Amino acid sequence: MHTTTAFIGLRCVDCGEAFDVETATHRCPDCDGILDPAYDYDAVDLTPDTLADRPFDSMWRYEELLPFTREAAVSLGEGATPLVECPALAEAMGVGRVLLKDEGMNPTGTFKDRGQSAATTAAVEHGASDVALNSAGNAGQAAAAYAARADLDAHVYLPARAGFTQKAMTEVHGADLTVTDPIDGNSQIGDAGAAYAEAMEEHPDWYSTKTFVTPYRHEGKKTMALEVLEQLDWEVPDAVVYPTGGGVGLVGMHKAAREVRDLGWTDELLPMYAAQAAGCAPIVDAYEAGADRHEPLADDEVTTACNGIAIPDPGASPLILEAIRESDGGAVANTDHEILDAAIEVARAEGLEVGATCAAAAAGAFTLAAEGEFGPDDTVVLLNTGAGNKDVDTLRAHLGEAEDGGEE
Repeated sequence: MHTTTAFIGLRCVDCGEAFDVETATHRCPDCDGILDPAYDYDAVDLTPDTLADRPFDSMWRYEELLPFTREAAVSLGEGATPLVECPALAEAMGVGRVLLKDEGMNPTGTFKDRGQSAATTAAVEHGASDVALNSAGNAGQAAAAYAARADLDAHVYLPARAGFTQKAMTEVHGADLTVTDPIDGNSQIGDAGAAYAEAMEEHPDWYSTKTFVTPYRHEGKKTMALEVLEQLDWEVPDAVVYPTGGGVGLVGMHKAAREVRDLGWTDELLPMYAAQAAGCAPIVDAYEAGADRHEPLADDEVTTACNGIAIPDPGASPLILEAIRESDGGAVANTDHEILDAAIEVARAEGLEVGATCAAAAAGAFTLAAEGEFGPDDTVVLLNTGAGNKDVDTLRAHLGEAEDGGEE
């Protein structure tokens, strides 16, 4: 296999057992826990000075901290996204700086490309012919694109509430798309998950690229933190506010922050703040209750229109909560009205287009600033995990409603 020098295999985050990358492909064979790529950090031949001499062209420029080599990567040029100064937002929040990490600039318009690049590379390395997953929308589109790049067949399961763009482009890329019917009029990602699980039982040879089933999606997404820190000359910001559903990116970013701290590139961790919609906020509820794990929500308890973070049962909540607490971050929830208002404010104040779901980061940052969590000299990074054109109908409808003086 085309693995990097420092990558030594997979470790279960639950039972601690180590496994060889060639034989362990997904969940822990012993306890069904999440497997996490492990490294011999003494063998990492990479420094900030080395990176400074490399082109800022894709996430694979950090290959020494990734499992697979750049040469072997299934890549569409994902990563290397801009970190944009937002002076108008900084003034409105009363903080020193606001910067927006614009993941909408990725090939399929979201940060999901980073995870699917790494996961699809693993699929190829393991000799797969088919990949499969369920998704709220964006990951399905990304999986279809990267499968096409790798000449693999993709099987994507989406809930009826997924966006038209995601459904359409999944098919445009040539994937086999299954859209699950609403149950009691409230189709959720869990419905798509049940259809995916049934299909996987019928096709055990399909290679899953599903969140936290493959060990590699959070590993690809950790490169967001590496980029943010490098773009800030390895100075740690005071907060990173992240729109959180399944929390894969948040967990990955926290892992990268620990790695570079332990390598001596930074002195401290990135303070991670989980931003959720009030209509589906199991992480915020668990954080505020001091719990180590969330309480799953029933489908009929999910009332948000922010599809990408409408995850009522985030399976990796212990990792998310650990990351928030270890990094001295926090968690915040806002109403859909506040989130969509924030998306429009970002577009009008800064000219930047953020996804409706992704605007939870901006809304959350405004709330945290108003509550005194951020100070007048703080640097706050917002993660825009997807392009605004993913959600044009939602954003336009909200704008019309706001101009008419209505509220949700």
